[in-house]
Amino acid sequence: MVGASSNAVSASLLQGNVPQSLKFDPGRYERTLETYARLAEESRARLIVLPETAVPRFLDLVERPFIERLQAVAARNGGDLLLGAPLRPAPGVYYNSVISLGVSPPGRYDKVHLVPFGEFVPPASAGSCACCRSRFRTFRAAVRISARCPQRRAYRRQRLLRRRLRHRNHPQLPEATLLVNVSNVAWFGDSLAPAQHLQIARMRALEAARSYLTATNTASRRQSAPTARIRAAAAVHRRSLEVEVRGRTGATPYVRFGDWPVLVLSAGLLLFFALRGRSR
Repeated sequence: MVGASSNAVSASLLQGNVPQSLKFDPGRYERTLETYARLAEESRARLIVLPETAVPRFLDLVERPFIERLQAVAARNGGDLLLGAPLRPAPGVYYNSVISLGVSPPGRYDKVHLVPFGEFVPPASAGSCACCRSRFRTFRAAVRISARCPQRRAYRRQRLLRRRLRHRNHPQLPEATLLVNVSNVAWFGDSLAPAQHLQIARMRALEAARSYLTATNTASRRQSAPTARIRAAAAVHRRSLEVEVRGRTGATPYVRFGDWPVLVLSAGLLLFFALRGRSR
């Protein structure tokens, strides 16, 4: 059974609206930090969500007063703030992460499913020729993206924002009462990808029966209801979206069993028709 777990909670989804071509421009860095700090200070929401890599610099290089400024905002509101930032906990190990600041115990979530050629370069196929493998290694060294995926190894070790691993699509369910996504759809430009991202978000809300909050660097921020209906969305030029969300408990059949019922049914049908055809 799935049901409401608590009173409504105010949430604020922030958007720096920084063009992708300027996101990592050193001359834009201070302006970006000031934009997000100001937007956070203007919000009175108990949950403030900043997008993926809202801070375009490794977290250990970010000025401490900025972090303390965000921490103070979350404490003033009696809630928490989620900040997207890249991390490097060890030499040669890099994470695309979200950290929490505020009244709750500190938490961290590291991205698990990385984007090929964007966040890592997959190794060359073992069946390819020596020349192709050599060129692939040269390309990998030139772009300086690791072929390894340390996030996958770290994922099983960490207790990130919620306690237990349950399902590959919803790793914190059914303990989590609310789903939050941070992203940067500006990478996709003027394509179908942002619209597909919205469709996927609506499906996640429906299959988990949870409210689903999405905060992005550009394009619209939105809240999807457990029925997959979009309750609120902000236009591209708006910097913040204020919503009220209600947590929900329990687990849907999809959360409990995942894709297995459909896979077993499909395999059974294939077997049935194969045997039927052979008998004829």
